[in-house]
Amino acid sequence: MEKRKLGRSGIQVSCICLGTMTWGEQNTESEAHGQLDLALDQGVNFIDTAEMYPVLPRAETCGRTEAYIGTWLKARKNRDKVVLATKVVGQSRFSYIRGGKHCLDRRNIEAAIDASLRRLRTDYIVLYQLHWPDRSTNIFGTLGYRHVEEESVPLEETLAVLDGLVRAGKIRTIGISNETPWGAMRYFHLAETKGLARMASIQNPFNLLNRSFEVGLAEMAIRENCGLLAYSPMAFGVLSGKYLDGRKPEGARLTLFSEFTRYSNLRAQAATEAYVRLAEGHGLDPAQMALAYAIGRPFVTSAIVGATTMTQLQSNLASAAMSLSSEVIGGIDAIHGQNPNPSP
Repeated sequence: MEKRKLGRSGIQVSCICLGTMTWGEQNTESEAHGQLDLALDQGVNFIDTAEMYPVLPRAETCGRTEAYIGTWLKARKNRDKVVLATKVVGQSRFSYIRGGKHCLDRRNIEAAIDASLRRLRTDYIVLYQLHWPDRSTNIFGTLGYRHVEEESVPLEETLAVLDGLVRAGKIRTIGISNETPWGAMRYFHLAETKGLARMASIQNPFNLLNRSFEVGLAEMAIRENCGLLAYSPMAFGVLSGKYLDGRKPEGARLTLFSEFTRYSNLRAQAATEAYVRLAEGHGLDPAQMALAYAIGRPFVTSAIVGATTMTQLQSNLASAAMSLSSEVIGGIDAIHGQNPNPSP
């Protein structure tokens, strides 16, 4: 599988990253281990998780995903073969995380990294990411921008803490997630002017139904060498076409969790139908076409895939070897032009 540079870090990561947020909710520990074995065997060396996983977030399961990865690393004794990424939460409604008083300050970040290291049974994280900004901004599908003057941890303070963790050897490099162009460029400015660690990646949503990353962040990703780790590249599985015509596959995420409505509006359904027809008209699997498109964008370092079955995962991994024809790319762009970004 193709390997790509993670920012300016010199670290090489696979163009597909194994997402883990179903482990501990939709997947058992043994199923998680099976997915890890298969992915590693197929050339994936990049694993992404978070302190709050699995999803849906609950006090009873918080941290379970990292624990599953930790037992796998202990059993396989292959830590050196894996580029392990995890995340720390910003301010949120989760009262069960550090007593509900969590933010991106020194106390919280240091407590979070130490807890993640214990669960993961390792002494270092390769990529440590800020799961979302500490300030209020338009993320997670929020359209428009309403400015709020509020108390939040200064970006310089957050970056200084991360820089210290890099110097201490607990993490190798750092990244942002669910971030805006302003936030990304501020972090770069602080790194350059204060001599602090530099962000190597940005993990934001990107898929055929949501190409908003291209508007203000794609240029940043290329010019600043801070590539996108594209999450939801199949739009919660919607782009596979399995939910069309009102279908609710047993055990599927949108069947189990009605809260996930981001890619289910009427415009998104219409666009999905068009993308599925395009794929099938060219003899392609719709889900693989969606993944191959994301992997092929010049600003993408890696696309994060999540699966609940081994069959799904095998299909996802196969998309790394696909090359979409100019005719297919043209068809995708034509559909996008007629119905751009139906889901924020």
